[in-house]
Amino acid sequence: MDASPITKPASGPVTIRRHALATRVWHWINALAIFILIGSGLGISNAHPRLYWGRYGANFDPAWATLPRFPAWVTIPQNYNLAISRRWHLFFALVLAFGLLGYMIASLANRHFQRDLRLRAKDLSPVHLAADVRAHLQFKFHDEAHPGAYNPLQKLSYAGVVFVALPLVILTGLAMSPGMDAAWPWLLELFGGRQSARSIHFITMAAITAFVVVHLVLVILAGWRRELWSMISGRWRVAAIERGVPDDADARAEAVR
Repeated sequence: MDASPITKPASGPVTIRRHALATRVWHWINALAIFILIGSGLGISNAHPRLYWGRYGANFDPAWATLPRFPAWVTIPQNYNLAISRRWHLFFALVLAFGLLGYMIASLANRHFQRDLRLRAKDLSPVHLAADVRAHLQFKFHDEAHPGAYNPLQKLSYAGVVFVALPLVILTGLAMSPGMDAAWPWLLELFGGRQSARSIHFITMAAITAFVVVHLVLVILAGWRRELWSMISGRWRVAAIERGVPDDADARAEAVR
């Protein structure tokens, strides 16, 4: 019979390097941009709160969704002003797009994507995912053996936002611009028309908003002071690190049972 691995906890708190400078800078720029884009986008939506599929959509065309009129406290500006909402939206759309581009270049250069966000086969195994879900339900958000590592749910959600949701919301936003349509007519073909792009843009925005809400809830549950400080300083204080724990899906699944 094989002996169980012996774990030896560290004698005291340990500070580890958690986030690179490029990640931290992009995080705060992105947080500001998304906050303003959501508020200004809701202000733009109030001008015509109906969504269509295809190339055209107007008051008497059948809409697939009729949106509510969003209250002033969630829109930018708080009084209805379509022109100002568009100015805020277009400016911070550029901030979002160039910020994402810079973050991707930096993360490839410092190997953040390859080292921290690369999804391995074991990350997607049912056993590993089920173990990670159970751990989250028990408010265990970090692997004690590897506290600096991203868990599978983090990898999936971050990869979905960085490589799918953000590029999609940027491209659909460009497809709604007549100037960009003239320069890149393939954008309209890609999304099936300006109104389809507008619908996909709104759906993607809603998904990003849901991610932000869940992200903030998990930050609070994990200890918001420590999590916030790690995104400011790049350092993360860990109570103790266990040594000798095997890094495989079966061991992690067994550990959270």
